Amino acid sequence: MQKQPVKRPPLVIGWRERVALPDLGIPLMQAKIDTGARTSALHATRIRHIDRDGGRWVRFHIPHCSGVKARDVEAPLIEARDIKNTSGIPEERLIIETTLHLGRRRWRVEVSLADRSNMSLPLILGRTAIRRHGILVDAGRSFLAGHPIDIRAV
Repeated sequence: MQKQPVKRPPLVIGWRERVALPDLGIPLMQAKIDTGARTSALHATRIRHIDRDGGRWVRFHIPHCSGVKARDVEAPLIEARDIKNTSGIPEERLIIETTLHLGRRRWRVEVSLADRSNMSLPLILGRTAIRRHGILVDAGRSFLAGHPIDIRAV
C-alpha cells in the first residue's frame, strides 16, 4: 500500500506580518498582506539599471523604515513590467526576485521596486507571493506568523 504524502496544515497569517528578506540584508521588516494586489512591492529609492558580470542588474536604496537600517542594494533584474499603482494608473517598475521568510517558511518571490514613502508599510505582499504556499489570510488580525525563523539555522 502506497503512503500518501503528508500535507502540511495551512499557515494562517494576518493582514500585517513580520518578514525577512535575507538576500537584501533585511533581517526583519513589517509587510502588509494585500490579496487585492497581484504583485508585491518593496519601498525603494534611487533605482537605476547597472551592468554587472555581463548581466542586467538594478541598484537601489532602501531607506530607513519599520526597523530597517538604510542600505544600498544590488540585485539581478528579472524584467521591467507595467504595474498599476494604488491609484490604478499603470507605471513601469523593475522586478527582482528575492528570498522571503515568513514565520517558519521561506520561498522565492518576485518584488517590484517602488517609492512607497506615502504608504504606512515598506513592503506589500501581493497574492502571487502567497497563493501557492498553503497560506490563509485572517484580515482582522495581525502578526500571527511570529518572527521569521530560518529553520535551517535552528
